[in-house]
Amino acid sequence: MDDTTPPANAKRPQTARNAAIWYGEDGYEPAKTGLNGRRMAGSSFLDGFLRHAAIDELVSLVGSPAEEAAISARLAASGRRLAHRTVNKGNLHRIAPVGTLCYASPRYDALCWQRLSLGARAFSISGITHTTDTRGIMKCWFDLRASPQMEWDGIVCTSRAVHAATVRNIELADDFLRERFGGRMPARPQMPVIPLGIHCDDFRPDPAERHELRAEFGWSGDDIVVLTVARLLPYGKFDPAPLFIALQRAQERLGTAKRLHFLACGFYGPEMNRKIFEDCARALMPDVGYRQIDGAAPAQRHRALSGADIFAFAIDNTQETFGLAPVEAMAAGLPVVASDWDGLRDTVTPEVGIRVPTRSVPAGCTLPESLGYLAGRLSYAQYGNRLSSMVEIDLAAMTQAFVTLASDAELRRRMGAAGQRRARQVYDWAAVIPQLQDFWQELSRIRTAALPPRRAAPWLRNPVAPLPMDLFASYPSGTFADTGACFVAAATPERLHRIWQLRRHDGIGNPFESLKTLDTVLRAVAGRGPAGTSPARLAQELRLNADTLTRCWLFLLKFGLIRPAEPDPSPPPMPGT
Repeated sequence: MDDTTPPANAKRPQTARNAAIWYGEDGYEPAKTGLNGRRMAGSSFLDGFLRHAAIDELVSLVGSPAEEAAISARLAASGRRLAHRTVNKGNLHRIAPVGTLCYASPRYDALCWQRLSLGARAFSISGITHTTDTRGIMKCWFDLRASPQMEWDGIVCTSRAVHAATVRNIELADDFLRERFGGRMPARPQMPVIPLGIHCDDFRPDPAERHELRAEFGWSGDDIVVLTVARLLPYGKFDPAPLFIALQRAQERLGTAKRLHFLACGFYGPEMNRKIFEDCARALMPDVGYRQIDGAAPAQRHRALSGADIFAFAIDNTQETFGLAPVEAMAAGLPVVASDWDGLRDTVTPEVGIRVPTRSVPAGCTLPESLGYLAGRLSYAQYGNRLSSMVEIDLAAMTQAFVTLASDAELRRRMGAAGQRRARQVYDWAAVIPQLQDFWQELSRIRTAALPPRRAAPWLRNPVAPLPMDLFASYPSGTFADTGACFVAAATPERLHRIWQLRRHDGIGNPFESLKTLDTVLRAVAGRGPAGTSPARLAQELRLNADTLTRCWLFLLKFGLIRPAEPDPSPPPMPGT
């Protein structure tokens, strides 16, 4: 490994728009360190950068000969003839004359301290935030604000929802520090919204693969295949039960006109996840076919995207922040049915698909999750599962979305074509990399001008354990509010117990509320008959904390166990419930 320095007369007109890449396997090599969205996005970015960046040399920060060899191999594979200069991670000053360091995480407070010995103006740091709900990420904003972070540093936010959550977390950190120590806070990092990208050509559908996949599973040309590509983690990605309920209702409304099938392209992880998906499929959508294929292999994902008719992404988990899979589906020409949730609100526009409204509980209701996660009583899986349990995706609207698209081949074609255009124009790396380079150039401009710091916002909360649905307030379409409207029971307690059993809410421990409390609430609603009752009235009658009642209320709504007292436009529950 060698800190090679180019000749003094080397011409670099793109220096201000270049960034030195801090290379590490954890950020860029999912095949070696484990498949997840963050690493897959990082790998795709690195390939996109090498292909499309308007730069005169690649500058990489490496910590070993193995890392140098790995990024050199990536450059060679890109087919681009580009000068490559490697710099040891302990010699940050040698990235000059490049003025920005690209870091695949927002957790760069240590780099700020490392930079301080070189002078704060030595270079800018450009991080990116994918995950917003881990304990480490929520604390990192406090650490960053307490470090010598400067206004010419930045955090790329991949969606407006990520931006909102990041701003909120930084507000909490700033408020605490100001209250504790007084004085004004330094300027915040720049936080543009720049999406993740894909290589659209990689997802062009293949008619031969479509025929092959459908023949393999016995699906006719008229059958409608609904596809989800994701890690199949009910506790860490999405709860399959509401999606399956909506697909069953859609099949009942479609009758014999169309036959629906659901294809899960992903991997289960622990065996319990397989059982949850398969048991829920058998019990909750008995008239809809269910198949699963391994989504770890790109070839399998491509087959699935080629063979499907509709892409579904019913996300209800705070782990998701952007959702590359719907963008890949758009590039493959599939219309999308997605929850109106975090970054999906940016990617799935009305011309390319249908977003289904979501609701969650008010922020104060999630205090147990805030404190439990901070104290370590809740694992990350338990934290996400409990929050997911209190997120409702409108079942009637989701059902209607599937009925509408399944019934209208021309609409599917039109949305699919619009999705392909949107994916290429907005999300192809050829369109995204120039935005990143514009951002890096802007950081250089701010660093050179040394603008004065700005004042921050004025009120205090716990910055390292924010109330989840305060931090994630921008994710759902709205927040449940007790307006006094009455609700009635839509299913028996046996249905509640069956869903609880199918979803194994006790499977990872620490469910968001006990089954006994949910059963008490549902029986009490049923006891009010057709007139129904409101949450506030029932909380008073049962002598339950209002927040506890609200938490239960959203869960019961989530699975269609209660409904507004007005006439229910949705079809009756599946037989036997």
